[in-house]
Amino acid sequence: MQMLNRKKIAFYYPYFTGGGAEAVGLWMIQALMDKYDITLFTVGSINIQKLNSMYATNISTENIQIHQLVPKYLTNICYFLIANSQHFRHFFLHLLLREFKKHCHLYDLSMSGYNAIDMGQKGIQYIHWIKVFEEIKFYHKLSNFSEESLRQNISLVNSEKISNSVKKAYGIDATILFPPVVIPVQYIPWEEKEDSFICSGRIVKAKEPHRAVKILKRVREAGFDIKLHITGGGGAIYGWQYKRMINKLVAENSSWITLHQNRPYQEYVTLLSRCKYGIHYKKEPFGISIAEMVKAGAIPFVRSIGGQVEIVGAHNQELLFNSEDEAVEKIIAILKDENQQKQLIASLEDRKYLFSTEKFISDIQGVVDTYFQNSLAVDTAIA
Repeated sequence: MQMLNRKKIAFYYPYFTGGGAEAVGLWMIQALMDKYDITLFTVGSINIQKLNSMYATNISTENIQIHQLVPKYLTNICYFLIANSQHFRHFFLHLLLREFKKHCHLYDLSMSGYNAIDMGQKGIQYIHWIKVFEEIKFYHKLSNFSEESLRQNISLVNSEKISNSVKKAYGIDATILFPPVVIPVQYIPWEEKEDSFICSGRIVKAKEPHRAVKILKRVREAGFDIKLHITGGGGAIYGWQYKRMINKLVAENSSWITLHQNRPYQEYVTLLSRCKYGIHYKKEPFGISIAEMVKAGAIPFVRSIGGQVEIVGAHNQELLFNSEDEAVEKIIAILKDENQQKQLIASLEDRKYLFSTEKFISDIQGVVDTYFQNSLAVDTAIA
């Protein structure tokens, strides 16, 4: 609900089809909606209630305005085109950006929850990955896109890895602000958890869940009766051949591997809470699923290069591997040592606050409040 004398924020987020990035975007809105008047610029109609249930937010059309690019009856068609065509995805990204830039001068602040963009004026951008809008230059004319303009923005990033990438790509400094992890964990004592690993995320080739199978199969061959739960899903954009290969791999090892595809979120939470261990092979910009493992009290084994290192902590070298051989060796070492398990559980407990919603809200509010304080100081100096 809008109130007199409140600052107005134009917020860019193009579409909501699942994933950690949109969780960040929604929690940015959640953090600011009680203090500022927010208008969300997006491609099509959105189901706020569904998004709230997915990401534990409490947003409604009473809190914010929604400026959508296309009418409701075209939303599903647009989303289908975005999911299945790189060119249509960039077309809608830049078409919405053009609409955004046409109106953002009417607001006190422009913000992007969807990476680095040229907002036509200085704003605040949260960057999950670099060079997203610049990828196909053909569409730059559509939004009058300027990389020089995006360098003027205040930049927030999800990890040190992305901060380094932003510095290299754009020559700008960014503030690290870890994404919030909102999973409603169910506390189960370590002794009552299953001797199981969970591998969560989209079941796609880029995530390499087949590597987790290969690693844990060798651990089992070394005499450890562990099990593996693979969770996740994937839309039309993802490779059906890879999913067929995973299904075949699971069928061949059905005595110890269970595949959970497109299950309700609460089932995923219950499953995650029961597993003692996690495994993730891909080098991530951040890695929400790994942060969820930590928050649920699991011990995750992850690659030694990437944003996931910042989640488990570089000091926990026992959990970091750079090859399948090293992963097998380190997993066996931990499975054999109960004292080491207790030490790692205590060390990971200390990291949970880094990804709390409370910290994220406080940090976002601090960034925006500082922006307006600095703007007021500049205006006062000019006057």
